[in-house]
Amino acid sequence: MTGLYAVRMKAAGHSDSLDARSRSLLRSLIAQYIADGQPVGSRTLAKSSGLDVSPATIRNIMSDLEEAGLVAAPHTSAGRVPTAQGYRMFVDSLLEMRPLGEPQVEQLRRELPTGAATPALLGSASALLSQITRFVGVVSVPKHEEFPFRHIDFVTLDAGRILVILVFADGQVQNRVIETQHAYSPSELEQTANFLNANYAGMRLDEIRRRLLRDITEEGARLNRLLLAAVDVAQQSFQAPGDSDVLVSGQTNLMGVHELSEIDRLRDLFEAFQRKRDLLQLLERCSRADGVRLFIGEESGFAALDNYSLVTAPYGVGNRVLGVLGVIGPTRMAYERVIPVVATTAQLISGALNRSGATP
Repeated sequence: MTGLYAVRMKAAGHSDSLDARSRSLLRSLIAQYIADGQPVGSRTLAKSSGLDVSPATIRNIMSDLEEAGLVAAPHTSAGRVPTAQGYRMFVDSLLEMRPLGEPQVEQLRRELPTGAATPALLGSASALLSQITRFVGVVSVPKHEEFPFRHIDFVTLDAGRILVILVFADGQVQNRVIETQHAYSPSELEQTANFLNANYAGMRLDEIRRRLLRDITEEGARLNRLLLAAVDVAQQSFQAPGDSDVLVSGQTNLMGVHELSEIDRLRDLFEAFQRKRDLLQLLERCSRADGVRLFIGEESGFAALDNYSLVTAPYGVGNRVLGVLGVIGPTRMAYERVIPVVATTAQLISGALNRSGATP
């Protein structure tokens, strides 16, 4: 594929075995089908391809492409439609990609909230991807422990119960209620909070847990009351949060796509959106790849996406990937438009997180 964006997850194709004329016709057929959603006949291709060949020659080439598994002929039409394998070749070898223009980038930048905490920023990104592409926007949400801890406060609720207020470097605030065997006075809790803020601010939660264990080992029998109190409340306060989440926006957009309007197809995908587990696992796989990643149809190995395409890009801070955002739509999508939107949105989210101070 030429242009700015290198798309991962290339499947073995037949691009090397196709001559220039066959490649040109396949490109014209897929572009025409993406534009109007109708099977493309030989006469239409003769006009749109710009090649000086007869309709009979085009029919012969189409037969060869069909035999190669790149196009298929629906039973109700004499025209051809691209297969998932045909789309894959189109994206990898025949599609010319261009970066978004500065006005489009500026529009995306304006739509994303400045100075917002991570949940609001990612929620806006999911909705924005759906709004721009008219498909489904998805964003995986990183766990709190991916961000450095900035500040902690304790509030006594009653004997043995404490409200913990945790502030993270990306602006997220999390409240937890913990139970302790010892009833701490407000003064003890204030000293403990000051100790934790002075010694552990700027670390991620997993680092704090390791540091506390190291400090306990080093202090040994010399453990003072303040460190004992810090260990007691911190063990619960800094526990790892629950499972990751994924934000999904614009599911109903798929109901307007002609080839996806069958209720059974949509039901499987909507149920997957509700369960989220399988989708999260797929996005986790995408987070391990550099740059844009594209799954077409069955390539994802996720049955609910067999009739769809997924375009993703990772976002993060520094060199640390925190999550993935992307678009789910029909295999008949304008890839040259969707891929740059996904890539640019991921870059803008990463930039916003870096400016917020949410560094690893």
